[in-house]
Amino acid sequence: MSSLPRLRIAEIAPLYERIPPLLYGGTERVVSYVTEELVRRGHDVTLFASGDSITSARLIAECPESLRLAGKSENGMFLQLTMLSDVYETAADRFDIVHSHIDYWSFAFASLTGMPTLSTMHGRLDIEDLYPVYRRYRRMPLVSISDAQRKPLPFMNWVKTVYHGLPRDLLRYSPGPGKYLAFLGRISPEKRPDVAIEVARKVGIPLKIAAKVDKVDRDYFDAVIKPRLAPPDIEHIGEISEAEKSEFLGNAHALMFTIDWPEPFGLAMIEAMACGTPVIACNCGSVPEIIQPGVSGFICTTFDDLVSAVKKIDQLSRERCRREFESRFTSEIMVDNYESVFHGLITGEIPPTSASSLSAQK
Repeated sequence: MSSLPRLRIAEIAPLYERIPPLLYGGTERVVSYVTEELVRRGHDVTLFASGDSITSARLIAECPESLRLAGKSENGMFLQLTMLSDVYETAADRFDIVHSHIDYWSFAFASLTGMPTLSTMHGRLDIEDLYPVYRRYRRMPLVSISDAQRKPLPFMNWVKTVYHGLPRDLLRYSPGPGKYLAFLGRISPEKRPDVAIEVARKVGIPLKIAAKVDKVDRDYFDAVIKPRLAPPDIEHIGEISEAEKSEFLGNAHALMFTIDWPEPFGLAMIEAMACGTPVIACNCGSVPEIIQPGVSGFICTTFDDLVSAVKKIDQLSRERCRREFESRFTSEIMVDNYESVFHGLITGEIPPTSASSLSAQK
């Protein structure tokens, strides 16, 4: 139970995946972890999400099933509007605070109603076409999931950085040794699975790719990745479920996080760490905040750095990698920080209209 007063909290989730997701879905996974930990602490939590979601909170179903797996992703653009109406029409009578996970969509509703609202920004923020929206609602209290995520929008009302966390016992620790290199998440140009493939070939270690292929990335997969596949040395095994991650990551030498974009967080990194599996990552976005070089992995800037990192990965302690996860990236630590922001906004200790630069794990 939480030592803080019991709150009535609305958690607003994207509708594209259920909570928690059946397969891929980093944001939806975090929403589930936050929601379940808040309920465990005794808060009165209402989750607005797809009807196939599984939660200990009170569930308000905004559509019968998650949109992506139903082939209806485009419907999210208008269903989120009705969901926000359901939240805000009587929010003052039902909730102490609204916690939104759908980026800028809640801004206008919160601004017009005056309902205390905290928005966690989960995506990339370097899209210039959206800057007028952010400038219009620059006073909305925001949480970043890394300090790096804030850089394109320094003028926003950032009240805290809260790193993602996982339930402590969600993934099993594996003492190793690993059998292959792992790539986890999504196949797309900015994730650079092609680089992971070339590194694996260079060092002569098999690579297993557990990743979804979105419709927008199908041409990239067909043209760039598929020709490079050569099972069992280079193998694409598709999306995997939460239950499969302990085995997939725990049996790996290292997670290859070969990104080429300003990654806001990168949940796969701490999932690997929870299994004791170190991370070999490119120096982009949040990576320097998440990975401690020589402890939980290596941070690289060139292809040769990546190759060298693989060759010395056995020098790292998998037990120490797991301890790094436990000390920084559990759901308990994450929700400790969210609770402090909720209470700060409700009591006025955190002014809702003046930016501050508090970071959670410094």
